[in-house]
Amino acid sequence: MKLITAVIRPERLAAVKESLFKAGVRGITIARVSGHGGQAGIVEQYRGSQYLVEFHDKIELRIAVSEAFVSVTIDAIVKAARTGNIGDGKIFVQPLEQVVRIRTGERDDEALTPVASGGEAVGA
Repeated sequence: MKLITAVIRPERLAAVKESLFKAGVRGITIARVSGHGGQAGIVEQYRGSQYLVEFHDKIELRIAVSEAFVSVTIDAIVKAARTGNIGDGKIFVQPLEQVVRIRTGERDDEALTPVASGGEAVGA
């Protein structure tokens, strides 16, 4: 099992969500975050004053998947999130030791939101 964390541009969220759903990935946690990476601070003007914008609004997605769906999930995110410009984001893949579905007590792969090829979630 893996935990995939993606940080993307807010304006790409709808396209990424659609791409993930088409790939059959349904279980997604979304949070609004801010930060910076390759794009340093930018100087902007507001009411005649200059100020430095150091952190940019981003969207963080967290998706727990079984080993078989790591590549499918990454490909769906990259396909929809890429603009070719600095600030498109990053994807982090980490091992996931344990997952427990609180409602049923299911553990690990059985507790993950099922993913099926062809864009259909099974028994979620």
